[in-house]
Amino acid sequence: MSSSSGVIDDAPLTSFHKKLTAYSSGGPLIDGYAIAMIGFTYASMGTAFDVSDADKGLIAAAALVGIFVGGAVFGWVTDRVGRHVMYIVDLLALALFSVLTLWVDAVWQVVLLRFAIGVAIGADYPIATSLLAEYLPRKHRGKMLGATFVVWAIGATLAPIVAIACTAAFGDEAWRWMLASTAIFAIITLLFRLGTPESPRWLLSKGRVDDADAAIRKVFGSQYSSADLGPEEKAGSVSLRTLLRPPYRSRLLFVCLFWMCQVIPMLSIYSFSFDVLATVGLEGNGAEVFLAALFVVGGIPGLMLVDRIGRKALLVYSFGGIAVIWGMAGLIPGLPMMAIFAAICLFAFLSGSSNFLEVVVPNELFPTQVRATAVGIGTAASRIGAAVAVYLMPVLLAHGIGWVLIAGAAVSLAGLVVTVVWGEETAGRSLHEASEHRAAPGDPSPDLATRRLSTPDSTL
Repeated sequence: MSSSSGVIDDAPLTSFHKKLTAYSSGGPLIDGYAIAMIGFTYASMGTAFDVSDADKGLIAAAALVGIFVGGAVFGWVTDRVGRHVMYIVDLLALALFSVLTLWVDAVWQVVLLRFAIGVAIGADYPIATSLLAEYLPRKHRGKMLGATFVVWAIGATLAPIVAIACTAAFGDEAWRWMLASTAIFAIITLLFRLGTPESPRWLLSKGRVDDADAAIRKVFGSQYSSADLGPEEKAGSVSLRTLLRPPYRSRLLFVCLFWMCQVIPMLSIYSFSFDVLATVGLEGNGAEVFLAALFVVGGIPGLMLVDRIGRKALLVYSFGGIAVIWGMAGLIPGLPMMAIFAAICLFAFLSGSSNFLEVVVPNELFPTQVRATAVGIGTAASRIGAAVAVYLMPVLLAHGIGWVLIAGAAVSLAGLVVTVVWGEETAGRSLHEASEHRAAPGDPSPDLATRRLSTPDSTL
């Protein structure tokens, strides 16, 4: 193996990588499930205590504010104490808070527990995606990291299905079981994650060479050590202040803004999908399942293209398409309801084709010592913007679906501008190259087909 290559960056895709991707997908699946589920609880929740429109907005926003806190705080904690211990602890907390919703009897208690659940979900983004990014080979990093977030839409698709089953089984108490059911996914994910090795990149960044050697040998074979990671993997003293200096300051701003512009319309639609579809004459859980499934379907071409055309181009196409489609649908007067529904469906498809970049791009743009912190800050910024949008969503809906579409188009246009101005291409580069490289204007993505990949001698 040449000194310029690394056992992780240039490895073939193995069963270990696939399993780690599946285990890391548990957090996004739970996020999509928990966010989408809340919209189905209000009908039966209203039989237990009064739930006003303002209460609905507060309940929906509580989890998003919790994700803001979880991402901001526990991304930093993860960079200090390690990926593995947090990989387990946050799921234990998530399961506990979900089960406690079985016994709530007031709106404020629902809000409090939804906030706590959000904290655990927000913590998992920097924890799981940083660990996964630090094990994935560069040739497959985009699609494998992206696949974890496509699972978000699968979780959202499961929500109406479980809601139908809970309504049939528990009647007026269905909302309690809908909210508590999140614990099932948390426990299953926790059991699979047990035994996952710590990131050798993080261990080296802390000077723990022997532990890094052990992690490398466990995954790649006894003939390898941390020296085979590449010359750039070494202990360092990168501090939190690094994120506030060039080039990371503009990168952090880009991550926060493009992530926020993606999730504001997406989470607004998911949190109030029942109400949104009712405005176009579609009621019943079947329409919600169909809409949620489109986010999953959209992710398929996105994952196929992300390592070919690059991250920046995929963002440009999706932001631009949504801005045009929703802008036209919102501004053209007297548009038939089915045309508006088609615009919502196209949004779901385009959003699904690129929203997974929220976990790909920030993991590639920052060095190991502050990677989880940066992902956590991006998570936090995106969710606080989404929380405000979700809280205001009932007001926009009260004035008509057209206002929702116009607002979503404006947010997507802002995301397009941010991407064009600050977006950098990271496809095909090692994590070290991606975090250190500053792309010049017009700098094309590297041709992945011409990059010679070195394969470790052992079978992983």
